Amino acid sequence: MTTMSEAVIGGAPPEELARIPLPTRTTAAHVRAEDVDMFRGVADKDVRKSLRIGTVPLPELAPDEVLLAVMASSINYNTVWSAMFEPVPTFRFLEQFARQGGWAVRHDQPYQVVGSDGAGVVVGLGSGVRGWKIGDHVVVSPAYVDDQDPATHADGMMGADQRAWGFETNWGGLATYSVVRASQLIRKPAHLTWEEAACNTLCAGTAYRMLVGDRGARIKQGDVVLIWGAAGGLGGYAVQLVKNGGGIPVGVVGSPEKAELLRRLGCDVVVLREEIGLDTHEETTPERVIEVGKRLGKLIRARAGDDPHVVFEHVGQATFGISVFVVRRGGVVVTCGSSTGYQHAFDNRYLWMRLKRVIGSHVANLQEQWECNRLFELGRIVPTMSDLFSLSDAAEAARLVQTNRHTGKVGVLCLAPEPGHGVTDQQLRNRIGVDRLNPLFGLGSSARKA
Repeated sequence: MTTMSEAVIGGAPPEELARIPLPTRTTAAHVRAEDVDMFRGVADKDVRKSLRIGTVPLPELAPDEVLLAVMASSINYNTVWSAMFEPVPTFRFLEQFARQGGWAVRHDQPYQVVGSDGAGVVVGLGSGVRGWKIGDHVVVSPAYVDDQDPATHADGMMGADQRAWGFETNWGGLATYSVVRASQLIRKPAHLTWEEAACNTLCAGTAYRMLVGDRGARIKQGDVVLIWGAAGGLGGYAVQLVKNGGGIPVGVVGSPEKAELLRRLGCDVVVLREEIGLDTHEETTPERVIEVGKRLGKLIRARAGDDPHVVFEHVGQATFGISVFVVRRGGVVVTCGSSTGYQHAFDNRYLWMRLKRVIGSHVANLQEQWECNRLFELGRIVPTMSDLFSLSDAAEAARLVQTNRHTGKVGVLCLAPEPGHGVTDQQLRNRIGVDRLNPLFGLGSSARKA
């Protein structure tokens, strides 16, 4: 009998997929509870030592879930955190989730399948799923929300039990099969390959909410937007969203090579960290913040014509004080992360006396994700994938991100046997242009692995 994997890879029609028994195990990148202390006292917490590739059991589907044959996924920094067991082991999140009882108990296992991006084929439906059917091609929002929490109905991200799929839940996207709530599903852009589609949802959706959504900075035409880490996964989408919205993106990067990649995305102004004397590994002092901030402000005014209206923050400790200093009077610092440290120091006088604002932002609700996805469908925003690995090499892909040797997004092929599959609208793909769809691919820091 044909297996589900063989049928999916072979492009079997929905009626054939519906007749095949669902798999009970998945090959996955996962961490194990027995390893949580392996890096105690170790300086280099090399995720290749903790991120295992192997088979683990799949659970029974809850009524509101689908089983997804994952064709491709990608690496996000939360997978690095999971594999480092920092700032806390993510098994703690699984234990907390399980205390809800019911279907949540399934998530508390001695293993955790990680990964918060995915593109694939729906092969199984829970009894309560509507609006989706077997054979649908989808991408996955990482926002795992509680539809019984009143706050969720105002904004999916405001529910107290909102979680990040594959980080605060089990059975994430770095696997051949994954368990996904129907409220996470988004129509896959038909002109993108599996690997192109799998790289976008977490980072692009996060950037969309931060910059465009009505709970973020609400950028407008002509706004100067300072983007830290502009050649990374988040930054590459932020540059495009600002440019697409009529703003002026100012990207900060660490090397001339990354600066050139950034220009390929259409970034108007590029600043090298060495130009402003910023070393993200050195201790941040109030004097250094002012010194670096003044240099940066002078450069931005010279090259963009004005102080930044908005600062796109996710670097954290090493840059946050500079962001508060350099943003214009009445401007906005919008933050979604702290890759260099969570404890932020800044001179509050520059915040309160100059009427600046700080907005915290986290992922995106489903409406924002669909709005962002439409921009991909229109060809207004394109994937930022620069490297591609096989699932068997997912730990190497995560190490690339951990050591910041990547640009854009790092993709991972799961069930897809090779790159280039999954396109169902070749005409649109041709009209947009393959070169435009892949401005960074093959230009990253590693050799192609898939």
